[in-house]
Amino acid sequence: MTTVVYSVPAISCGHCTRTIETEVGELQGVQSVKAAIDTKKVEITFDAPASEDKIKSLLAEINYPVAGLVTI
Repeated sequence: MTTVVYSVPAISCGHCTRTIETEVGELQGVQSVKAAIDTKKVEITFDAPASEDKIKSLLAEINYPVAGLVTI
């Protein structure tokens, strides 16, 4: 299992966090998704077949592009 934390500057409200958590949570292999308005970060825990590339592509597709990886 892998956990990543991404900086996502486009997060600005509760709708943003719900959209990210719902859309990313539907990817096969994703175990958990937590998006935070105050820090503009998204923490995702996943296994295969999900991958960082698939997750980042999906976030960009739904207009929440990743600005970078946050070290945890």
